[in-house]
Amino acid sequence: MSLSNLKTAGVALALSALATVSAHAADKARVRGIVESLSGDTLMVKSREGKDVTIALKSGWAVNGIVKASVTDIKPGDFVGIASVPTDSGVNGALEVLIFPAAMKGTGEGDYGWDLKPKSSMTNATVASAVTSVNGPTLTLTYKGGEKKISIPPGTPVVTLGNATKDDIKTGAGVIINGTTTGDNMVETDRVLVGIDGVIPPM
Repeated sequence: MSLSNLKTAGVALALSALATVSAHAADKARVRGIVESLSGDTLMVKSREGKDVTIALKSGWAVNGIVKASVTDIKPGDFVGIASVPTDSGVNGALEVLIFPAAMKGTGEGDYGWDLKPKSSMTNATVASAVTSVNGPTLTLTYKGGEKKISIPPGTPVVTLGNATKDDIKTGAGVIINGTTTGDNMVETDRVLVGIDGVIPPM
C-alpha cells in the first residue's frame, strides 16, 4: 500500500471512530478545542467547554488536517458528512459540512445523533441532488436505508481533509480528538485532527 493510501486509510479510521462514538459509551470521549501546548506525547487542549484537557498521545500517533472548502465545491455524487439540526421548515439546517475525498466514500455512512449542539444529527451520505435558492443550497442526501434533505445557510463552515504534520499542532490551533477517557479531564488517543491556516474543525 502506498504512503498516500496509508494516510487515507488512517483518516478514514479516525473519522469512522468520530462517527461511531456512542453517547452511552462512558469510556469514550470527543474533545473539541484549542491547543495550549504540545510537549513530547502530551497535548494540552482548552476544550470548547473551557476545561483544560490532557491528551496522552499513543506511540506512533498521527495527525491529519482540516482545510477550508466552499459550498460551491459540493456536487452530486460527492460523499459528505453534515451535522444539522431540525428547523421550522421541516428541512434540517446544516451546522457544518465535511466533503470527503473520493477515496473515503462510504466512511461512517448513515444518519445518527451527534453532540455538536442539542438535537443535532450527523449524516454521512452521498449528494443525490442540489437545489439552490435565495437561502442557499438544499441537498438531497442518500445513504443505506434512507434519504434526507438538508439546507446549507449562508456562512455555514465547509471543510475537507488535507495534509498536516505534527508541526501544525501549535498553540492556538483548533483540534478535534476522539479517544478514550483515562481520568478526570484526561483522554488517550492515537490521532489528532487539526485545523490548517486558522481553520477551526467545525465537526
